[in-house]
Amino acid sequence: MKNTFAISKTLSLSHTLLILWVLCCVVQANGQWVSKSEGLYGGEINALIVNGSKLFAGTSNGVFLSSNNGTNWAAVNNGLPNTSPVVAFAVIGNNLFVGTSGGLFRSTDNGTSWVPVNNGLTNHSVLSFAVSGTTLFVGTFGGVFVSNDSGSSWTSVNNGLTNNTVYSLIASGGNLFAGTGGGVFLSTNNGTNWTAVNNGIPINYPVFAFAVIGNNLFAG
Repeated sequence: MKNTFAISKTLSLSHTLLILWVLCCVVQANGQWVSKSEGLYGGEINALIVNGSKLFAGTSNGVFLSSNNGTNWAAVNNGLPNTSPVVAFAVIGNNLFVGTSGGLFRSTDNGTSWVPVNNGLTNHSVLSFAVSGTTLFVGTFGGVFVSNDSGSSWTSVNNGLTNNTVYSLIASGGNLFAGTGGGVFLSTNNGTNWTAVNNGIPINYPVFAFAVIGNNLFAG
């Protein structure tokens, strides 16, 4: 009986160690990064967005599309200026928008073709987007602009915005935040008026990114 117990105990321990080893391998595998760049020759990647099953990458040489989770990529730049850097994306319904250093472009066919939508946009160096329902906001080197007609026309909304370099935008509830070259600004009326909200942020720090979790707003 003693020998039988000893063998059973040894097998049980070996089985447990095997299970632990397998779990460690699974955890390790899930923590790995795999290159997904076949066909992606656009250089620096500035932005990514998912629209349905399509994944888009904004690069220093235009837009690239993958329909298989990044395994393969194809350039989709028909209608975009040659080698125009793409720095931001937005989606409203069937409309996909790209912001470039040469203006704003819209596609209604998942990037197969692009058309410029810059009517009223007095600064064409696009840096950021925010979406609130069907309203689209764009941040530029010349402040914030708003469109309520899927980008067909734009209106400047910069009253109270003392720094017009708008690196980042985010809409949260009824609030719109702009990250600028000189801190954070808040609008509670879709950009009609802005107020600086920088208590705790060093003066004149540029804000390049936002995120919201619950009631918490994070500024990078």
